[in-house]
Amino acid sequence: MAAARASGPVLRPLFSALLFLSCYVFHTVALTKDEHTEELLIVPFRSGQVYSHFEFTTLWDLDFAGSEGPRYKLQHFRLFPRALGQVMAEYRVQEMHLTLTQGMWQQDKWSYPLTSAAPGAELWVWFQREVDDVDQAWFGLTNALSGLFCASLNFIDSTSTVTPDLSFRPQGLAQGLFKTKPSHLRYATLPRENVCTENLTPWKKLLPCSTRTGLAALFHAGQLYNTQYSSLGVHLRPVCQNDSCTDASLELRQVLSTVADPPAVLNGKQDWSMKRYFSRSLSGPCPMAGTSRVYVDVTGNQTSSFTLKPEPTELKVTSYQDYSRKLAVYDLWTFPFHKEHGLNVDMKWKREVAYNQLTPPLLYVHRFVTGYGQEHGGIMSLLYNRHPYLEQQVIYMELVPWFTRMYLHTLKVETTEGNLIQPLMTRYKPGRDRQAPYLLEMVLTLPPDSTTRVSFSFERAFLKWTEYPPDANHGFYISSAVLTTILRQADNFTVPPHMGSGLESGLFHSSSTEFPLCLHTETLLISLPTPDFSMPYNVICLTCTVIAIAFGSLHNLTTRRFQYTDLTKAGSGGLRARLARLFGREKQTTSEEQGEESETSDENTQEKLLNTNSVSEEEIDNKDR
Repeated sequence: MAAARASGPVLRPLFSALLFLSCYVFHTVALTKDEHTEELLIVPFRSGQVYSHFEFTTLWDLDFAGSEGPRYKLQHFRLFPRALGQVMAEYRVQEMHLTLTQGMWQQDKWSYPLTSAAPGAELWVWFQREVDDVDQAWFGLTNALSGLFCASLNFIDSTSTVTPDLSFRPQGLAQGLFKTKPSHLRYATLPRENVCTENLTPWKKLLPCSTRTGLAALFHAGQLYNTQYSSLGVHLRPVCQNDSCTDASLELRQVLSTVADPPAVLNGKQDWSMKRYFSRSLSGPCPMAGTSRVYVDVTGNQTSSFTLKPEPTELKVTSYQDYSRKLAVYDLWTFPFHKEHGLNVDMKWKREVAYNQLTPPLLYVHRFVTGYGQEHGGIMSLLYNRHPYLEQQVIYMELVPWFTRMYLHTLKVETTEGNLIQPLMTRYKPGRDRQAPYLLEMVLTLPPDSTTRVSFSFERAFLKWTEYPPDANHGFYISSAVLTTILRQADNFTVPPHMGSGLESGLFHSSSTEFPLCLHTETLLISLPTPDFSMPYNVICLTCTVIAIAFGSLHNLTTRRFQYTDLTKAGSGGLRARLARLFGREKQTTSEEQGEESETSDENTQEKLLNTNSVSEEEIDNKDR
């Protein structure tokens, strides 16, 4: 009892310190409020494919106070991933957009995606204005992201990095405290990058619930990458906390988009379900998510051509100008889950394949390589404006690698009818061999209901033999061209672009009359003059063989000691004598064997005669008796 009483005063200071620390941590967490939402949008296309878009949004209310610029005080991580937050704070990143894409989005068949991405890897970053050495921060960031997402971003160097003047404007706050310098933008692509499960694994670990529960439980790598199109994205930007924008928050959006083709997998059937699509069903929402919903676009069910099971939580109709859309909403927080089967959204069509006539969007673009041979070539892009009476102003950006030397004097912009179009503004940065790529930006006005051709020529450069990739004959990739514009109609948008956070703000709370749009063209594959890498191998093999034969004979002649020997005295003789002795021994051996056989036969004959004589004598004696 005395010991217990004595220990009381000793524990009181410790208890007080722990109480103070817990109050401090609670106060800090209360000041840095964060929230997480998870949403899934499923859209059946008219062409038969099914588009799925996962979006996980984390908002973190931070104190951005700073005399020189916003400084992220990233401490006491709760929902925001610590690994990514520390990288952003280390390199003073204000806004970042990273996409890892496999496949090509078909603009003329699938309309516009929620998030446009170039095939391969694409990264563009706005650094804070107090960063002195932007290039050093840029290369440090690419190496850090390379290790974080298991991608080849560390191969980004000066030969693939540019600073656009007209494209890739900030999508977050860019005024007041967040105003940055135009020179603090960096953009780079890796069109050869292969996207696989190695990138998905670290990406999904950044989620608060990982893949244990919630919408992320649907992630099955084999199903996600067995599709026509798949894209991972990480988007970070500062946004307003309230309508007056007196305070700012840090928004992190993790997006995953896929396009599957059920008729090709299910023998012509257009039916789909979560178990068929993702190989599993939903068991419940993520406990850390304030909003967890699944949206299914049922706009095309005006004639009851398909059935949707189970019944959704509610049906909502959204309108954008003259265009309306009907969505089935499944709220995972209120939906009555089945204990064994969970939530398995199932859409069944009354016909096997119900293809509808495809209507191209108002604006889309295609690009391809022109010319022949391995010395000169060209690139041509076709810009389609399908609006019947309105012109469309666009920003066209072309990034050409240094080994395709672009000729600016061959640049031509004209319609298919032969009418020349004069660019309103042109920004051109020439490339340098092994140092910087070519960058071309133009502001164009596309006539109504027209097709505009943008073309130029280039010369293929000769590379050093050490600069070729392992599969040199496969060719070299040219990254996608980028088309940026603002549309006045939202007919072809899957979800209209919005400045809010989450899909809900774009689906049900968007009242904008202007819709920004960014489109990526196809990546191009060209062949350069390639040396015959098998020739050195053949030469080495032939040379080594000849040298081995010649060296063996010369070495034998120069190292052997020759001595005169009398063959008659030595008794060994030459080759003829040796053969004679050999055959002589064989003959002698044969004669000896024959002699032994004859002796043996004679002995046997004598024994038989003796036996015969003895038998005859016995017979004579018997007769006499």
